[in-house]
Formats: sequence, C-alpha cells, structure tokens
Amino acid sequence: MTEEELIRRCSRNDRTAQQKLYEKYAPKMYGVCFRYVCHREIAQDLLHDGFITVFSKIGDFRGEGSLEGWIRRIFVNTALGYLRKKNVLQGSEQIDALRQVEGTEASAVERMETAELLRCIGKLPDGYRAVLNLFAVEGYSHREIAEMLGVSEGTSRSQYLRAKGCLLKILKEEEVI
Repeated sequence: MTEEELIRRCSRNDRTAQQKLYEKYAPKMYGVCFRYVCHREIAQDLLHDGFITVFSKIGDFRGEGSLEGWIRRIFVNTALGYLRKKNVLQGSEQIDALRQVEGTEASAVERMETAELLRCIGKLPDGYRAVLNLFAVEGYSHREIAEMLGVSEGTSRSQYLRAKGCLLKILKEEEVI
C-alpha cells in the first residue's frame, strides 16, 4: 500500500490502514514522547493521545513535507501540551544558571552510547529537557520554540544554555567526562 493510499484509507477510518500507520510510526513517536517526559507510562499515554490526533486530522495532511515530519510535529505538540498542563515550562526559571564549559561536552557526548545520553538527559528538569529536545534534537529555532512554549526568544535561549550546563554537570557527576 502506498503512502497516499494509507493516508486516504486512514482518513476514512479504515482500521487496517490505521493499524499499519500505527505500526510504522509508533516506535519512533514513542521515542519522541519519552524524550520529553522520561516516564514510560506517561510516554505511552502521550503516544495514544498523539495517534488519536493523527487519525482525527490525517485528512488535513496536504503532502507539504513528509508524513513522518507532520506526525512528529503532532507528537511534539502533544508532549508540550502535557508539560504545559503540568506548568513545568515556566517553573524551571528558578534553577540557578550553570556555566557552560567550552569544548568538553561535545567530545563527551560523542563518546557516549545513545541510551546513556538519553538517561542523562532524562535527569534534566522538564522545562530544560523540553527546550533541549526542541532545539538540539527536533531542530526548531529559538523563535519557533518561544512561540510554541509561550515564552520570549531570550527565555528559550537561556533555557537551552542552562540545559546544556545542567547536562554537563550531570555528565560530570556520572563521571562520563
């Protein structure tokens, strides 16, 4: 079945097509959810909520960009919505700014296994983790992040730098660097 056929059938609520779409994208989208919340059960709930949104809005997909990118954006927004409800995106301002140590984090990250890096990122406060994921993993600009989170562009930049500093501190505590 082609992607166009899959989309068309999903938009008609064809359960077989929906199952195929779910099986194709669920593992990646679970990873997206987990990177934001770092809790298996919550990530699973977000995965469920995200696919409800995907299936209800798939008729809106216009083929501008990839289907996977369109789906990923839904899951990022689902995870951010959850974090907004918990009001964690604004609250991380309270954490003291940590200075970034130039040159050490890149080499340390390059040496790390993906699972180990994800575990360390999972220790970041929710707001820091969200901005780090949006900027460094998803590739959004600080202007886009500011719009998504309802903060200023400067706050996005500040949160990102603080997240990097906090991650560096975690890496040192874990004796990775």
